[in-house]
Amino acid sequence: MAAPVWAADLPFEEPVFPDVNSAQVELGRLLFYDPILSGSKTVSCATCHHPRFATGDGVSLGLGDGATGLGPDRVADPENLPEQRIPRNAPPLFNLGATEFTVFFHDGRLEVDASRPSGIRTPLGAEMEAGFASALSAQSMFPVLSADEMAGHYSENEIAQAVRQGLITGTGGAWDLLSRRIAAIPDYRARFDSVIGDDPIHFTDISDAVAAFLDFEWRGVASPFDLYLRNGTEMDPAAMRGMDLFYGKAGCADCHSGRFQTDHGFHAIAMPQIGPGKAARFESHAQDTGRMRVTGDPEDAYAFRTPPLRNVAQTAPYGHSGAYATLKGVVQHHLDPVASLRNYDIGQAVMPGFQADDMRVLSDEDELNAIAAANDLAPTALSENEVDDILAFLNALTDPQSIRGALGIPSAVPSGLPIDK
Repeated sequence: MAAPVWAADLPFEEPVFPDVNSAQVELGRLLFYDPILSGSKTVSCATCHHPRFATGDGVSLGLGDGATGLGPDRVADPENLPEQRIPRNAPPLFNLGATEFTVFFHDGRLEVDASRPSGIRTPLGAEMEAGFASALSAQSMFPVLSADEMAGHYSENEIAQAVRQGLITGTGGAWDLLSRRIAAIPDYRARFDSVIGDDPIHFTDISDAVAAFLDFEWRGVASPFDLYLRNGTEMDPAAMRGMDLFYGKAGCADCHSGRFQTDHGFHAIAMPQIGPGKAARFESHAQDTGRMRVTGDPEDAYAFRTPPLRNVAQTAPYGHSGAYATLKGVVQHHLDPVASLRNYDIGQAVMPGFQADDMRVLSDEDELNAIAAANDLAPTALSENEVDDILAFLNALTDPQSIRGALGIPSAVPSGLPIDK
């Protein structure tokens, strides 16, 4: 039996990862789980990217500063209410250290750019500091600047105050203040000595360590699909049929290409917009126009980065706003995006307890029409059985070891602060 035409396009080439510095990885592990990097010392990177939820938080739109608990059990603190939900779904962290990942965030607002002095284009523009080892390192430290995620409310701590004043880089900036916090903890200072010597701790040293940990901890390259690519070991029959559909008739690989099923590009697929939207504090809308907010190009309206699909069966909810709580739901959305948008029910999302109007955009006919008009994904006719086969293939992208993580959650962190377990 002849191989299908698409078989030659399968991603056989192995991914490339950076070398590992074990001392730096262990340092990054502690920093990742330590709330010391948040303004009020209550939120860690792991709060929204926890191994219990496959490196996400298990909800559509999370709550950062001003909330307690973990995952779907996280609720607003009545004594320190969040200003709003985090406006976008927390993306999973698998394989982000691979060299092919050069664009980050749902809208790609941070990406490698050799024309910039720092080598990286970010929202900070010319103010961006140089010295990050990678774009992964740079992106890992932007959440500490977000009021909704880690920095905190207006004036409630020195980090929040610096951010509100626009003091990010340089002496007295938010990153410098956080670096001083870390340097003042003897165990951290000793650990940095083994990585950078006795040089002053710069924020890029912190972010480089976190990035080294992210890279090492969650490499997912031993799924049934990987084994099929490496040595021809067939997946179960349904997954094999699903692969045939994914790379053939269904056209999924038109965007979900490459070893990790992403073209690293941006596409508008009429994904429902729920929650507060992506807006500056002086703006009153709840839109999220995606890539256009970065480029200013109307052709990029409502386009978002193609997510990689490793361990996708474990990383619900899905979409930039987490609109779909099930993998089947988001696959079915792809079959007819505009119809799915217009028939969307917010009951398909997972929203933690917080009083907010999460349907502002989808209750506005003009906004709904704008999202629908930008869609560039044509309807696809698949039977229920074919959808089930695609789901079987997506499940075959799961690598159980990467779900568990290489090192796991530390028992304690040098700051002595409580950690999310």
